[in-house]
Amino acid sequence: MQVDFNAPYKNRVQQALNDPNLRVAVSKATDRMTDARLASMDAVEGQKLRSQVRQMKQHVLRNWPDYLQQLESNLTRNGCTVHWAEETEDAQNIVRDIALQNSAKLVVKSKSMATEEIHLNHALEEVGLRVVETDLGEYIIQLADEPPSHIVAPVIHKRLEEIAEVFQDKLDMPPTREPTKMTSLARARLRQEFFAAGMGISGCNFAIAETGAICIVTNEGNGRMVSSMPRVYVVVMGIEKLVPTVEDAFLQLQALCRSATGQNLTVYCSMTSGPRQEGDVDGPEQVHVVLLDNGRSRMLARGYGEALLCIRCGACLNACPVYQEIGGHAYGSTYNGPIGAVITPALAPEISRFKELPHATSLCGACREACPVKIDLPRLLLDLRSDLVQENASPKTEAWGIKSYASLMSSRRMYESLGKMASIGSNLYAGMSGGNIKFMPPPLNGWTAYRDFAPFAPKSFRQWWKERSKLRGQT
Repeated sequence: MQVDFNAPYKNRVQQALNDPNLRVAVSKATDRMTDARLASMDAVEGQKLRSQVRQMKQHVLRNWPDYLQQLESNLTRNGCTVHWAEETEDAQNIVRDIALQNSAKLVVKSKSMATEEIHLNHALEEVGLRVVETDLGEYIIQLADEPPSHIVAPVIHKRLEEIAEVFQDKLDMPPTREPTKMTSLARARLRQEFFAAGMGISGCNFAIAETGAICIVTNEGNGRMVSSMPRVYVVVMGIEKLVPTVEDAFLQLQALCRSATGQNLTVYCSMTSGPRQEGDVDGPEQVHVVLLDNGRSRMLARGYGEALLCIRCGACLNACPVYQEIGGHAYGSTYNGPIGAVITPALAPEISRFKELPHATSLCGACREACPVKIDLPRLLLDLRSDLVQENASPKTEAWGIKSYASLMSSRRMYESLGKMASIGSNLYAGMSGGNIKFMPPPLNGWTAYRDFAPFAPKSFRQWWKERSKLRGQT
């Protein structure tokens, strides 16, 4: 079953919950990544590393304009062309113009959440360009015509059988379920694309302000191919992806690799400082860096700057019980899981556009414990809920329920009377159904659909305490 991305939020969630294969695939993969992360972080002083990376990222945020100016200056000195994009349309137009000016027909891309955020593939295809994702997971998702469902592992929701069907349908692969044969076919096809591409595009895991270097982290080597083989290389970088020094870059690299995949270090960490120089044997002739705001300044101004510390490792998704149940597509946004439930509405011009996402959480705190930068995601989610109430964007039934509860709790007589009624009614109903309440009418049936509801105590605490006091007085 495939989630209908255009369906309302509740429908998407229900579709995901009705797909047992989705939950099995997601849970198996997230459990594996969580175990790897814990083992890798335990191998070093994990808590110390988390504190150091958080302090570094907070320092960058406090000095954001200065480091952006330093980065721009050093990129320009290195021969790069720097572009500033305030919103989605600005970034799309910049990259589109670069491609058209250089007569690029084929574009190869390395995995990038920033380009997913601005729907860059669609914008380039609208003007006749062919865009090919070169990360294996992203390549599979592109063939299946789906968005990624995880920040790090975009195809986490698909089983091997489903991927085999995609390859047979789109690549005319002979029937097989052997991963080595499937990856060999994809590799051969992608190698042809690398040689033919006129432009390469990537995101940016982090940029070093003091040197003007762009860093991308991969396990497949496709990122290095994208950044070095085409004549034109374009980087789309969220303006929060900054580190001050080379030492800071390797500090963040440790936290990213250990938190994302449980590796001490990924297979490839590619750094690009500028276009090919005289005497270089490879490299692009042009390097363009698009510094993307797209709501990040707005997020800081709204009080959600802590979410800008995120290094996009996906650890919070792997730890989240809600994500494990519904996967990524049910969120209906580029960024999913706990971090997506925060940054998606916080980036948007109007928070209420994604009013359901701050409620897509159990507030258990597992995301906060997993985050390598110690982002307090539960608090940010509660802040978003508060802002939605202030904007009158919360459901009317919720507002009515809270007002009714406040009225009830302000009257001791009403509280005690309703408590007695609930006790009598629930115990009577439980007696008829054999001990516990197995069904309640909507909306309470959401509880009894999965577990029994115990009846209210025959006596309230107040009544019990009063009776105990009388007995003590008699003795």
